[in-house]
Amino acid sequence: MLYPVYIHLGDDNNAHGATIPDFPGCFTAADQWQDLPRMVQEAVELWCEGQGVDLPLPTPLERLAVEPDYQGGVWLVVDVAVSRLETKPVRINVSLPKGLLDEIDGYAKAHGATRSGFLAKAAQKAMKEVA
Repeated sequence: MLYPVYIHLGDDNNAHGATIPDFPGCFTAADQWQDLPRMVQEAVELWCEGQGVDLPLPTPLERLAVEPDYQGGVWLVVDVAVSRLETKPVRINVSLPKGLLDEIDGYAKAHGATRSGFLAKAAQKAMKEVA
């Protein structure tokens, strides 16, 4: 999902600062311009961690650009991989063979995870391997 990011331009002695307005208090920095999207993704992931909240929708850039807090810098629109964000859980109904479910529960418990957490991480890992 495309989110507007306000950039406080750096120089030879200072990193570029990035504020992500749709995630209050979320900010990051990078020495190199090309590193900003990766750093924004990481900052948003950390902001969402443990929050259990609905993902905010991006604010239109034209609305943010006129706000006094966002003058003197530049805007960057970053494609945040929302599938990697820990947001409000959604209950689903899934059918699995009992033996497999017992194995999943045993593995998750042995590794200090919940069934849901284990299945979510396994799905993310499988999708990364395919991509």
